[in-house]
Amino acid sequence: MMETKPPSPGSAAASAAGGAGHGYQRRWAAPLLASVLLSSLLISASLFFSSSRALLLSFSPLPSAASAEPLFVEAKLRQQQQQMRPGAPPRRAVPRIAYLVSGSAGDGAALRRTLRALYHPSNMYVVHLDLEAPATERSELAAAVRADPVYSRFRNVKVVTRANLVTYRGPTMVANTLHAAAILLREGGDWDWFINLSASDYPLVTQDDLLYLLSDLPRQLNFIEHTSDIGWKEYQRAKPVIIDPGLYSLQKSDVFWITEKRSVPTAFKLFTGSAWMMLTHQFIEYCIWGWDNLPRTVLMYYANFLSSPEGYFHTVICNVPEFRNTTVNHDLHFISWDNPPKQHPHYLTLNDFDGMVNSNAPFARKFGREDPVLDKIDQELLGREPDGFVAGGWMGLLNTTTGKGSFTVERVQDLRPGPGADRLKKLVTGLLTEEGFDDKHCL
Repeated sequence: MMETKPPSPGSAAASAAGGAGHGYQRRWAAPLLASVLLSSLLISASLFFSSSRALLLSFSPLPSAASAEPLFVEAKLRQQQQQMRPGAPPRRAVPRIAYLVSGSAGDGAALRRTLRALYHPSNMYVVHLDLEAPATERSELAAAVRADPVYSRFRNVKVVTRANLVTYRGPTMVANTLHAAAILLREGGDWDWFINLSASDYPLVTQDDLLYLLSDLPRQLNFIEHTSDIGWKEYQRAKPVIIDPGLYSLQKSDVFWITEKRSVPTAFKLFTGSAWMMLTHQFIEYCIWGWDNLPRTVLMYYANFLSSPEGYFHTVICNVPEFRNTTVNHDLHFISWDNPPKQHPHYLTLNDFDGMVNSNAPFARKFGREDPVLDKIDQELLGREPDGFVAGGWMGLLNTTTGKGSFTVERVQDLRPGPGADRLKKLVTGLLTEEGFDDKHCL
């Protein structure tokens, strides 16, 4: 018979402890399981909603290119500029022209005569005698402008008091043109076209003729003679490197060459043409602001280029997509050149009068000081008395008591165009209707 051994007190205690332990495990196991299940549920839900959101986004329309913010600062600056000048100011019936008329030593009287032949109270004018002109001559010009009752009344003639030293063959002429353009933008920026002339230029039509013709034209057209076929200029102007002492000296001297040559640019394409042009407000503004830096880059390149006025604006305008298709390939001048052209054209005389008229151009150059042909132009083309203004629709204002300040021609009917308007219309119509005109920009 087997005996059953009674449990010891230690065994009983151990059994009791084990029972108590199993009870405790059962108490915390349930909450732990619930926490695990709840966490799994939350993680699954999060994954589900994230994938659903990604799925929804994959079918959501993306912002259009037009509404997306520009990535590059140039595009942002262009947008800001368009907001400041949304396309163009409200179109006036009759445009306004901003002129630069420049000269050098001995040109004071010729400059004043050209200014008078060009004058119209709705236009803006900057006149400049360079540093080669004696201080007395520059002072006489400023005094004459201040003393003139018409200029004082309409306040639209500005004399450059801090004169620049200008050499035609160097970059100083370009710098002087940009200087005048900046003054015109600051002092009277509400104009449509900019025209650069010298004291050796003279008009062949009245300002009423010119304004009448321009009233019918798109305001984005740039009249600038240009070509990319630089020919012999590649070796005689583009590759040589010149220094213009006018950039750093107070005395005028000729440019000089350094021995090294340079290659033709590859970052932009070179263009060349006439140094005389009629450019739009928008393009001049771009040259001054230069929000994508091209105007400054090209300007620095042309600082060492012989006869840079015959290439700077041409190269800039033809390398910018928004402006290259606005060009009209003409400089609006009658000029008599040698064949092939030399550095300077012939002086015009009475023998050239018929050629000037038949050219239908609004301007001509180069004239000698007080040449008799100027008197013939005054009498037969402009209707201008000696030292007087050219007759126009605005002349009646001189007998009124209207106060000082800016003047605008409100209606085309207020202009008094003459035969010059018909000649000018024939020229411009021929240019704009030439076969293949739209395909001949910047070639």
